[in-house]
Amino acid sequence: MNPRNRRVIREAIGAAGKSLIGRLPESERHPDGRNPYAHVSRVIKTLTGKSYIELPDSDLPMVLDIIDRCEKYPF
Repeated sequence: MNPRNRRVIREAIGAAGKSLIGRLPESERHPDGRNPYAHVSRVIKTLTGKSYIELPDSDLPMVLDIIDRCEKYPF
């Protein structure tokens, strides 16, 4: 992923993470609360098999869609 696209994704993760604060379900594994920013990044890596930095530029729309869905449907 080129630097410009990485910045776009980081900004989208930041916005989604900010809106998810307090909206993620509680978890026994996270007694102090879940980190919404890490959650979004982890979902990207789980669904694609790679971190967003390792993905090709052509996957930018797909990654932005994943971020949007994470924000709309927190789990």
